[in-house]
Amino acid sequence: MKSNDEKRIRECRKVIISLAPVAAGTPTDVEKLGEDVRKSWQAGAAMCHLHCRKPDGSLTPDTGFLTEQFEYIAENTDMIIQASTGGVSDMNIEERCRPLDYWRVESASLNGGTTNLGEAVYINSFEDIRYCARAVYERGIIPEIEVFDIGMIYNIEYTKGQAPYQEPVLYNLVFGHKGGMQPDIDCLCAFRGAVPPGAKWGVTHFGRDNWDFLAAAIAMGASVVRIGFEDSAFLGPEETAKQNYQLVERLVRLIRAMGLEAATPREAREIMGILPRTEK
Repeated sequence: MKSNDEKRIRECRKVIISLAPVAAGTPTDVEKLGEDVRKSWQAGAAMCHLHCRKPDGSLTPDTGFLTEQFEYIAENTDMIIQASTGGVSDMNIEERCRPLDYWRVESASLNGGTTNLGEAVYINSFEDIRYCARAVYERGIIPEIEVFDIGMIYNIEYTKGQAPYQEPVLYNLVFGHKGGMQPDIDCLCAFRGAVPPGAKWGVTHFGRDNWDFLAAAIAMGASVVRIGFEDSAFLGPEETAKQNYQLVERLVRLIRAMGLEAATPREAREIMGILPRTEK
């Protein structure tokens, strides 16, 4: 029986769980965060997504604290290290891309256009898109392209002749932000229909207050599902997660209930086309 279970796990489709463990503006402690991330890795998360912040939670171009966080995570797990190049701030694109110089970064967000995030305007011009694309690929980093509305997919298609995109492109379809696509099935179907043939895609549900939307995305073929306090601490009706690993555990149960499995970090690297990194 055990051998049959192991064979099924090897052969079934794998879903990458990406952990975004820090809510915007939340003060963090390297060890406490690192232990929560380690438990999330043990539970089934394959990738860790962090913004470049100060300990008080504010965004900064100074990568010192981010490096401390990622060093702790890399020393205690084999998770994919993913740095954000985004977030609403007054930083320019060069400052936003500074985390890419940290040698452990294997993947990074690449934002596909300008949108409203709540009351703020999140600016990503065509030149910003081209700059970030060049910056990631020059360093051998695999981008996860964050798109907040369907037009941003076409922004990437438009810039493909002007930036060194590597196929297959990976899109992160982001739902739930005020001013962007909302988390309903009609929007998911429309967004999924706009993803170019051959591209990979995943989903983020900001402000999540259910598990239905993520389940629908997985059923439709999502390669990556993002979870964590950056987006929502919702665990169940009138139940809030106290640590990120609880969300990962719940997501793993959902994935397995659908006859699938969470990808290990090694499997996730293969799916995303990430090559081994060496210290510079």
